[in-house]
Amino acid sequence: MINDTIADTLTRIRNANLAKHQIVQVRATKITRNMIKVLREEGFIENFSEIEDNSRKYLLISLKYKGKNRTSIITALKRISKPGLRVYANHKELPKVLGGIGIAIISTPKGVMTDRQARYSGLGGEILCYIW
Repeated sequence: MINDTIADTLTRIRNANLAKHQIVQVRATKITRNMIKVLREEGFIENFSEIEDNSRKYLLISLKYKGKNRTSIITALKRISKPGLRVYANHKELPKVLGGIGIAIISTPKGVMTDRQARYSGLGGEILCYIW
């Protein structure tokens, strides 16, 4: 039983990146699916697809690398809001990750989006993670 699917997803992506794997498999939930969509839109991953195995759904994520030596596009992933300590911010308090180089993924009433989109829409919410 996995209590924190977001942290599990980020850890699996981080480990696959360090091992230079092309594909990583994570558990499919609404929140992880929406987070992966944001990562694809922002150019951190190439693509993803959903598969079903024994009535469990999984996401197959294709990671993105650059250059001949396959340096990873994702430098770091950091979980911010945890089950024991939730972190919320309104649209004025939303953080800029590394001065705008990275992104913060925010869960808002209008769905999961980046800090930039939430600031533009005037929405606050739960700060899920930082990625740069």
